[in-house]
Amino acid sequence: MNQTDIYLDHAATTPVDPAVLEAMLPFMSARYGNPSSIYAVGREARAGLDWARATIANVLNCQAREIVFTAGGTEADNLALKGVAWAHRLGGRGNHIVTTAIEHHAVLHSAEYLEKFGFAVTYVRPGRDGIVRPDDVAAAIRDDTMLVSVMYANNEVGTIQPVAEIARLAHERGITVHTDAVQAAGALSLDVQALDVDLVSLSGHKFYAPKGVGLLYVRRQTPILWQQSGGAQENNHRAGTENVAAIYGMAVALKTAYRELEARNAHLGALRDRLIEGLLERIPGTGLNGDARCRLPGNVNVSFQGVEGETVLLNLDMQGIAASSGSACTTGSTEPSHVLSAMGIPPNLVNGSIRLTLGKDNTAEEIDRTIAVLVDAVARLRRMSAVSAD
Repeated sequence: MNQTDIYLDHAATTPVDPAVLEAMLPFMSARYGNPSSIYAVGREARAGLDWARATIANVLNCQAREIVFTAGGTEADNLALKGVAWAHRLGGRGNHIVTTAIEHHAVLHSAEYLEKFGFAVTYVRPGRDGIVRPDDVAAAIRDDTMLVSVMYANNEVGTIQPVAEIARLAHERGITVHTDAVQAAGALSLDVQALDVDLVSLSGHKFYAPKGVGLLYVRRQTPILWQQSGGAQENNHRAGTENVAAIYGMAVALKTAYRELEARNAHLGALRDRLIEGLLERIPGTGLNGDARCRLPGNVNVSFQGVEGETVLLNLDMQGIAASSGSACTTGSTEPSHVLSAMGIPPNLVNGSIRLTLGKDNTAEEIDRTIAVLVDAVARLRRMSAVSAD
């Protein structure tokens, strides 16, 4: 088995920060109680849960009771779309959803599921730069539209969407607004008042917290039909004993990310630009996918003419470098990237694309090593392709 020496797939997952793990450990040992129990060890767990909720609410600039902990971003997205849709259906207050063609599959598949029950969904396409235009979202809104769901930052190409402007247009029509902010967390402001959104999905393992924990922010008075029954946890919003250790770790990770936000973004932005410049200068026929400026500081998505992206990734792996061709949730799928296809990227370039996403511990030396490996790999694969064609 090859050893990974350089990890460039932080959009798929991040390692748990050692300080986060250390903060979690007491809730796996001495403070192991059920937070719903009234005796001492239960109260200790409850105190940790309450601290985590208040800490996260401070980052989001919301009330603590507006935070609902989930098992991750996928559950949060499912709860947002299905919960709002069914609440409106039961109340007779609309049947139409507007979302985008570049959403994570947790949103897209939830929308497709709702279509099976008679809900109508409009999928707005982005421009070639990977950015959705607010006017296009506004044009898709109908009299019966009850939900607009637009991701904050795209998980494949890293483009940042004009969520606040879209939310303003939707709210002028009295429409609920959700944003999947899973990729934005730790890189962009999560101030829900400034974003003017009603629901926000987050996932801990995207910002150095463990997997299997996330949250949904739900603004008070937002119509939503809670989906999970069986207990009174999460203020009767989501049944099931809370994973206190993971939730506490997520809060520590989020607090740390925003305390270090400026420094992390400066570091990541410099490495991103170094990587983009090196690839575009040294590998002919390379194109950057997504807007060059309005993108996450750690995201690089490029297409190489004349090669298959999956083959390039195998060559990287053999050199101890981990990267991907898009969302980790679709790995193994034979379908081309729905994001790049929606952007209007030609199929041959979609198939020749790879995603390199950087983290806080990556170095300039690792970036230079990656560029050198890619220069050699792409040139070699192109020569092999030319020989095969002959």
